[in-house]
Amino acid sequence: MFSIPKSAIAQNTFEFESEILVKPTGFREYDARWLFGEEINLQGIQALGAGLGTVLHELGVKPEIVVGHDYRQYSSSIKMALVSGLMAAGCRVRDIGLALSPMAYYAQFALDCPAVAMVTASHNENGWTGVKMGANRPLTFGPDEMNMLREIVLGGKQVLRNTGSLEIVHGFAETYIAHLSDRPKLKNPLKVVAACGNGTAGAFAPRVLEAVGCEVVQMDCDPDYNFPRYNPNPEDMKMLHAMRDMVLETGADVGLGFDGDGDRCGVIDNEGEEIFADKVGVMLARDLSAIHKDAVFVVDVKSTGLFNTDPVLQANGAKTNYHKTGHSYMKRQVNALNALVGFEKSGHYFFNGPLGNGYDDGIVSALAVCDMLDRSQGRTMADLKRALPQTWGSPTMSPKCADEIKYEVIDRVCKRVLAMRDAGELIAGAPIVDCITVNGIRIETNDGTWGLLRASSNKPELVVVVESPVSEQRMRDMFHAVDGILRENPEVGAYNQTI
Repeated sequence: MFSIPKSAIAQNTFEFESEILVKPTGFREYDARWLFGEEINLQGIQALGAGLGTVLHELGVKPEIVVGHDYRQYSSSIKMALVSGLMAAGCRVRDIGLALSPMAYYAQFALDCPAVAMVTASHNENGWTGVKMGANRPLTFGPDEMNMLREIVLGGKQVLRNTGSLEIVHGFAETYIAHLSDRPKLKNPLKVVAACGNGTAGAFAPRVLEAVGCEVVQMDCDPDYNFPRYNPNPEDMKMLHAMRDMVLETGADVGLGFDGDGDRCGVIDNEGEEIFADKVGVMLARDLSAIHKDAVFVVDVKSTGLFNTDPVLQANGAKTNYHKTGHSYMKRQVNALNALVGFEKSGHYFFNGPLGNGYDDGIVSALAVCDMLDRSQGRTMADLKRALPQTWGSPTMSPKCADEIKYEVIDRVCKRVLAMRDAGELIAGAPIVDCITVNGIRIETNDGTWGLLRASSNKPELVVVVESPVSEQRMRDMFHAVDGILRENPEVGAYNQTI
């Protein structure tokens, strides 16, 4: 049996090497994230694996699971500790080795395995680790499964069985690349910058793009777990600015940037301008809804209001459902509504049948952008962007707030704003006409300006996004208004970036 984990142990001590360390806050809404060494140790990872195996049995899922790991210095050892725990709980483990998260999701289908555990910290800074888990392809765990896992691990309630086994699946990376490349080539030449931030996607994305007919300019594609230039995060302005410079230098048609585990794609147009992922989503929705009439799209609450108001989408009969931010929530809603695609402002896109299997794959997203340009009748990425109704939007901004208090802070903010609405108070000088509370609170005013405040699901941060169809000044007015409400809570710290 596993003992009850401790939530804090000093490193480089006998206790650290002999006791189980699992900080409870690492169990998040739809995946698990810890600072390795500070918040979890290898014994804790082993306990997590045994807990996950126990969850599979309790859910009545066949205990067969795909595992993979991203390109970080410590990810392979973490995966093997996880595997030992899964085997102790009676799981048949299929290890596909170094992988992207979508490669692990694809392996669930290709290897006919119901479950997945991908060791990755995605775009988080070095020092972080985590696991993305699922037991019902293409879905990943939501709060119910995560709470079950948390209770089992923290309570030492793992059930051990002697039926576990391990199979090393050789060459699955080539299988995944062949799967993505098995499609018609582009009809028109396309020069793309593939920017990978020295993350895992560098071993995959350039090869697939070249296979479909792109001329690829590789940028930071050699995997290097030190991330010497910046974290592989296509929402990070440092990465986007570096992509801009390369696009302008090489005269590329588009810049495509991939995050650390390859499930997101960011875009720079041919004029060197970054396009936030929700606006790229509107462009793709225009393209796809012209082919698939009356298409249904799922969009997260951080995303632009254009999904509801764009005249082209309206003319094509497209329908949009705004839903909770988070890859697990979005996958579930795309599946529940049988939507064509789900678009998340962070760059997670979920292409459902006939375009994909319903999970987020940054390379599939990149191919969709290439196909859109191939069908654009000579219009550039910048032309397609300029064709959208103009709005002024912020990046995703993240003020610090401890995991232990962030949800309470957002509850206070929601109550404060709803009270303002009910009392007829103005925000940023305008009446509040709607408050969407499916995920934090999205505050909309009578001129279409809106602001979102929510808790981050995977980091000790809050999330702030603002947009206005009126002017840049109205966007800034809304930011100062929502920031002022946040600052009523002393637990809220500094932003990672601001406007």
